[in-house]
Amino acid sequence: MESLLRLEKICKTFPGVVANDHVDLEILPGEIHALLGENGAGKTTLMNCVYGVYRPDSGTIYWKGRPVEIHQARDAIALGIGMVHQHFMLVPPLTVAENIILGLPSPREPLLDLKSASRQIRELAQSYGLPIEPDVPVWQLPVGVQQRVEILKALYRQAELLILDEPTAVLTPGEVEELFKVLRAFKEKGLSIIFISHKLEEVMTISDRITVMRAGKVVDTLPASRTNPRELARMMVGREVFLHIEKPPCTPGEVVLELENVRAQSDRDLPALKGISLQVRAGEIVGIAGVDGNGQTELAEVIAGLRRVTEGRIRVLGKDITNCMPKDIIDLGVAFVPPDRQHMGLLLDFTVSENLIGKSFDRPPFSRYGFLQRRFIENFCDGAIRSCDIRTPHAQVPVKLLSGGNQQKVVLARELSLQPKLLVASQPTRGLDVGATEYIRRQMVEARSAGTAILLISTELDEVLSLSDRIAVIYEGEIMGIMSAAEADLQEIGLLMAGSRAHVATGTPQTA
Repeated sequence: MESLLRLEKICKTFPGVVANDHVDLEILPGEIHALLGENGAGKTTLMNCVYGVYRPDSGTIYWKGRPVEIHQARDAIALGIGMVHQHFMLVPPLTVAENIILGLPSPREPLLDLKSASRQIRELAQSYGLPIEPDVPVWQLPVGVQQRVEILKALYRQAELLILDEPTAVLTPGEVEELFKVLRAFKEKGLSIIFISHKLEEVMTISDRITVMRAGKVVDTLPASRTNPRELARMMVGREVFLHIEKPPCTPGEVVLELENVRAQSDRDLPALKGISLQVRAGEIVGIAGVDGNGQTELAEVIAGLRRVTEGRIRVLGKDITNCMPKDIIDLGVAFVPPDRQHMGLLLDFTVSENLIGKSFDRPPFSRYGFLQRRFIENFCDGAIRSCDIRTPHAQVPVKLLSGGNQQKVVLARELSLQPKLLVASQPTRGLDVGATEYIRRQMVEARSAGTAILLISTELDEVLSLSDRIAVIYEGEIMGIMSAAEADLQEIGLLMAGSRAHVATGTPQTA
């Protein structure tokens, strides 16, 4: 069978980094081909070369048996290649419909036919089980819904080859199943899919063949039927990976975080938090479980001082921080890992070093009498890079050149360096490979053992179950129930996530 896409000896380097090292890859018509590897293994770079975001330094791209040169995304689209990027390529002020049709010819040129496009998009979204409102500006949408826009944008163009870079990172289990139905339908029609994911079980479920990359090179390509998650993890990382993190028994101390009847509005000025009451104690992890878009982002932001509370009180170690400035909250010992590392967690044009000290550069020991202490900063950053295994040639590399997992390590290293009393971690392992996920989770357990109170907000239910001491389930801005993680029942959690209170045990308090 002639290949649809074939890559021969693709090489791509960046300053100090060999991203792709003589990579060979073949994609057959009508197959779902998974591309696995650690963050920084070169998967996304390789696909960006295919899609025209980058040009390879050397090597050849073959499309349907003939060599082609792809200078820009428009060339790839013209060939029949579509790509959904891990970090969204959306224009926030534009509506969903405007983003999806951006760059496409209008049937009524030079005029736009937004009404017709919106109708088609709404029908497309409903048919694929990805409901969305075409006329809403993208900036008002939560991360999970923005991902739907990216997927729909690719579906709208009806590509012969669809490259999906972490497409399920922000989807619920039900939405993942719906997406997989779509992908299988594509396959039945003879379309091909490159599926980049760090979720090994998903890869085993959906893919026909799997290519594993490590350090810019292809380790192996093999049928999914001849491997298993443990073997894939070992191939990706080059060592045995422990997917379950052991943690010592919880010995909670004093109440560090207390929310009392907290209410807040969303970006669309609709009720997002509806009377949240919650406690987190020193030395424990309280996990927030729920479908993305049910108030998790707003909950994290009100604690961090990034969103206004309209009613209720928030206290840290007994001190009222309701609607305080973020800097005042940081000074009280609150650290925050935001859900979107690129837009909220990092200054992408700044160096790794500048990001690592970004919250404390103006205070000792980084600064004295208004002057930066360069040698101390250099020693601190070099130590953080080593201890956190941040894969970068040196501390002066712009953080935008790092992989997603290494960017997340920079965020976590900065926040934990503050030795916080409270850590609010929102989607801390979103889009990370198994190695980086293992590291991030281990660091959080170590912080818990050191006495830090941790509020873990994650749409990954297995992450909430494995890390949490207690679990609070949120639905449409309300806490539906709270339970011990050791006694948590998956069916009960699922019902609570869907909005049912019927199975909450009698007497379950609405504070944790």
